[in-house]
Amino acid sequence: MESIDGFVHAQPDDRLSLATTYSPKFLGFSRWEEDGLWVDSSYGQGVIIGVIDGGIDPAHPSFNDNGSIPPPPAKWKGKCGFRQPSSCNKKLIGAISFRGGCRPPPVANKRHGHGTHVASIAAGGMVPDAHGLGQAEGVASGIAPHAHISVYKVCFREECTATDVLAGIDQAISDGVDILSISINHPRIVPMYNDVIAIGSLAAIKKGILPCLPAGNFGPYKSIILNDAPWILTVGASTMDRRITVTVKLGNGMEIEGESAYQPRNFTSKMLPLVFPGYKNQEHRSCNNASFDSLNLRGKVVACKAEGIKNIEMGKFVAKAGGVAMVVMNPFYLGSTTFSEPHFLPSAHLRYADAMKVLSYLESNSTPTATIEFDGTNFGARPSPAVATFSSRGPSLINGGILKPDVIAPGANILSSWPTSSSSSAFNFLSGTSIATPHIAGIAALLRKNHPKWSPAAIKSAIMTTADRKDLEGNPIADEYNMCKGSVFALGSGQVNPSAANDPGLVYDIQPRQYYTRYLCSLGFTSKQLKVIAQHQVDCAGVIDTGAGELNYPSISVHLKPGQKKIVSRTVTNVGEANEVYSVQIEEPEGVRVNVSPNRLHFYEIGRKKRFSVEFSIKGVPQTKGQISEGQLMWISGKHVVRSPIAVTFI
Repeated sequence: MESIDGFVHAQPDDRLSLATTYSPKFLGFSRWEEDGLWVDSSYGQGVIIGVIDGGIDPAHPSFNDNGSIPPPPAKWKGKCGFRQPSSCNKKLIGAISFRGGCRPPPVANKRHGHGTHVASIAAGGMVPDAHGLGQAEGVASGIAPHAHISVYKVCFREECTATDVLAGIDQAISDGVDILSISINHPRIVPMYNDVIAIGSLAAIKKGILPCLPAGNFGPYKSIILNDAPWILTVGASTMDRRITVTVKLGNGMEIEGESAYQPRNFTSKMLPLVFPGYKNQEHRSCNNASFDSLNLRGKVVACKAEGIKNIEMGKFVAKAGGVAMVVMNPFYLGSTTFSEPHFLPSAHLRYADAMKVLSYLESNSTPTATIEFDGTNFGARPSPAVATFSSRGPSLINGGILKPDVIAPGANILSSWPTSSSSSAFNFLSGTSIATPHIAGIAALLRKNHPKWSPAAIKSAIMTTADRKDLEGNPIADEYNMCKGSVFALGSGQVNPSAANDPGLVYDIQPRQYYTRYLCSLGFTSKQLKVIAQHQVDCAGVIDTGAGELNYPSISVHLKPGQKKIVSRTVTNVGEANEVYSVQIEEPEGVRVNVSPNRLHFYEIGRKKRFSVEFSIKGVPQTKGQISEGQLMWISGKHVVRSPIAVTFI
């Protein structure tokens, strides 16, 4: 094949992984504000979001044409590939399926709901009386409810191949989408020249399309972060202040709060025997099918560790063995993140600190008992938002030092659309960075509507530099792994703030060619590897000012030696007001001196660019090798605050 004219690269196919009634309100959207982002952007009208996932159920009411959505713009070249073209409408304007590199007709996905779920988060229409098993009732809505959706089915039974994902991205680019929402990732870290998602996403950038992808669900461990190329908007997951709560009552009078979407009304309040199969055999802590061979569980509440298999699967095994209720206990590495899941039997998912209370009670009592009381949907949980424990964290080991993730968004216990034939409800709760991603895709669609001339990098910059670092009570956003202040490699720039992103003041713009000259040329790739990533020949000879630090990124990450000075440069573009003056404010990382020149930027007109440099040096006693120190750089005017997180790694 290499001898064929036009051949660039071939590699073995790989399997990839599929990584709302309240989240729009939690993010500040309202139908009743005359100058709110929804109204200001016409709810994303005219913008096309390409959803690359496992297909959808087109009959779901979230994808109905309610008469308020105009036809797709003239640039649209896609088509409806369903056997019944009437499955598409002005909301759902396109559907293509890829399997094994071929294009079979897309079949409505009514069994596996991931694609339906994420598509409706990004741009589902408003559906009244939505709920999940009677919980979280309200009006369901996508983030950009009047935007168009085009669906690219590349996953079948939650399995995706690299070939099909790349074909889907290529088709979406050809069709003319504006935003890509791709809730898919590799199951492991791969170099960029073997990463079809990175390659396809860069091709999208060159066509003015912003790709939004998940950071992965490998938290709380460091440096297992995916989709970390700088042209990708990499999304981590945060929690909201809504909980679907239950109370575990122990025989000693202790009451512990947990979560579960399944809340039967007729469950007994009588205290029942409580058992933990993992006491005698550590392999049985997760209540798998082999856990109960020698145990009598009939009529008992069964405690299980949340590890090894999915929580709902554990419930099936418990019920099969005769258990009447289940207490799911987080191990230490899952921290305080719990899930509202549609269990098969009365259940309660407990955070790690509370799981330890249950284990302590079991150890101190020869005849332990418990029951579960169901409390319904509640609001006001604190701290909120917080970084979900499962959300992948940096620093990246392969992207040359670009700080990732870029931003966090709601991704825990999100109620969204679900195929009706696979569930008793048309809505379901899911969690993951793949669920956070379409929130950002929807926000990007609203910004594209309001600012059609902004590049993908400008939209990304607006989202990053206006993100919140504080929670609802004004405290630093916490990490649910340990409930301490979240690190920059867990929350990136912070929690997305859609309204602020609509008016960021300044943006850090990047032209596609700069990803080659200022970034890829610095990573030590061979000419062939560069050609694979860029899809054209890249000549790095004579290129100066290379390195991840010189890419005009909205965040700053540098490595610093004792006695060394490091200087990085940035250029900001005024998208705020004419005749606006910004002054710099620095929160220096511990042990680091930061000087910015110039320290004042005066813009006389919109669109004008200003360049500045940031010098880093060690002050005081050198820090421990490998230690990371955090800070931030802010450009502040009378109206805008443009913030960039800083991470300094001592080497």
